[in-house]
Amino acid sequence: MFGLWCRIAWLWLALVAAGVPAQAQDFPTRPVKLVTQGAAGSGPDVIARLVTDRLGQIWGQQIAILNHPGAGGSTAARVAASAAPDGYTLYMAAISTFIVMPEMFPNLPIDLDRDFVRIGLLAEQPMVFAVAPSLGVKSLAELIALSKAKPGQVLYAGNARGTFPNLTVERLRRETGADFTFIPYPGAAAGLQDLMGGRISMIVESIGPLAGAIAAGSVKVVAAASPQRLPNFPDLPTVAETVPGFAAMGWFALMAPTGTPELVVRKVNQDLRTVLDQAELKQRFLDVGTYARPMSPAETAQFIRSEQQVWRPVVRQVGVAQQ
Repeated sequence: MFGLWCRIAWLWLALVAAGVPAQAQDFPTRPVKLVTQGAAGSGPDVIARLVTDRLGQIWGQQIAILNHPGAGGSTAARVAASAAPDGYTLYMAAISTFIVMPEMFPNLPIDLDRDFVRIGLLAEQPMVFAVAPSLGVKSLAELIALSKAKPGQVLYAGNARGTFPNLTVERLRRETGADFTFIPYPGAAAGLQDLMGGRISMIVESIGPLAGAIAAGSVKVVAAASPQRLPNFPDLPTVAETVPGFAAMGWFALMAPTGTPELVVRKVNQDLRTVLDQAELKQRFLDVGTYARPMSPAETAQFIRSEQQVWRPVVRQVGVAQQ
C-alpha cells in the first residue's frame, strides 16, 4: 500500500511539473498591474503606457498603471515589493531607484537586490549638454575650457541635487576638473526658460523636454552622453569623444517581486523583447528622446550592477542621505 501511495504522489508531482510550462505560456489569464514611481503624464508614465499598451495587445489583457510618485521612488518600490510574486504585479524601476534611493534612504525596509527579480530593460534616455547660443561655445571641450577660465560663472540647470542630470554634471566635473555651478530647478521647463533667457549657461537633460527648443534653434546641444552617436542625431558628438569612457544614460527596467516563477519571468521578457522590436514603438520612443534596449533577465541584472558601480560613488560624493 505504501508503494502505491508513493507512485500516486510521484505521478501527481509529475503532472504538476508538466503543467507549469503550460501555465506560464498562458500567462496572463487576468489583468496585470504595473507599478511606477512616475506621476501620471510624466516621462516615465509615458514610457510605461507605450510599452504596456502593446504588451496588453499581445496578452489580450488589460494592464493597469499604478502611479506612486514621491519619496524618491521609495513609495513605488515598497508597493511593488509587497505584492504577491505571481507575475500579476510588475514594477518599472528607474535608474534613480538603484543608484540614488539606497543612498538617500539607508534605512529603507526593502532590499532592491533581494526583493526584486530582473525581467528586462525597457529603454534608455541619454543626457545631453545644451547651452545658450549666446555663450559662444561650439563643443563640449570649449565649454569645459570656458568653465575653467571663468570658475563658478558657468551656471547649469538641473533638477534637485541627486537627480540624474545633477549626477551627470558632477561626474563630469570630477573627471575633467570643469568648474560648473549647479542651479536647481523644479523641472526642465523652468530651467529651459532661464537658459533661453540668458540667465544661465547650460542645461543637462534628456532630449525629450528639450526637443522643441532644439528644433527651433533656441539652444545648442554640444554633446550627448550616449556610448555611440545617436541614430537620429548623427552629427551630434558624444561626450566620450572628449572624455573617453564617459556615458550617462537614464534607463527604465521591468521587474517583479522575488519569488515570481522563472518561467513567467522568461515569458514576460520574451514578450517585452517582441514589443521593443516593433518599428512603430521605436519611432514613438525616438519622439520622446528614448531608445529601446532589450536585454535578457541575466543581462539586465549585470547591467544594473555595472551602473551601480559607476554611479553610487558619485551619489555619495554629492551627498543625498536623508536625516
